[in-house]
Amino acid sequence: QVQLVESGGGLVQAGGSLRLSCAASGRTFSSYALGWFRQAPGKEREFVAAISWGSNGNTYYTDSVKGRATISRDNAKNTVYLQMNSLKPEDTAVYYCVADRYIVSMTSGNRYLEVWGQGTLVTVSS
Repeated sequence: QVQLVESGGGLVQAGGSLRLSCAASGRTFSSYALGWFRQAPGKEREFVAAISWGSNGNTYYTDSVKGRATISRDNAKNTVYLQMNSLKPEDTAVYYCVADRYIVSMTSGNRYLEVWGQGTLVTVSS
């Protein structure tokens, strides 16, 4: 029902900023919680941020990015964003856009989500 395509990744110097975009398509887009996972080389995929489908757009973040990352969604454009500031080399990873009917599936770290994007690589140099 929902298809996700990420963009905006690239090479960024430590301390810099980057905004990832995820274009979503599907009739039920507004009913899905959206989020971001990431997978660093040699590590397991982990939860980064999520935003609920409701009008309030409640947001959730993993501790390692709190204060540096902001997730938002523009339903008119069917797009979800992840703004990341003060980037660190530890942020280097492939970032995946995700969608699921249940946001708890994301915030709990579950990897069995309904829809995954193809991923976009973020490399932070020092």
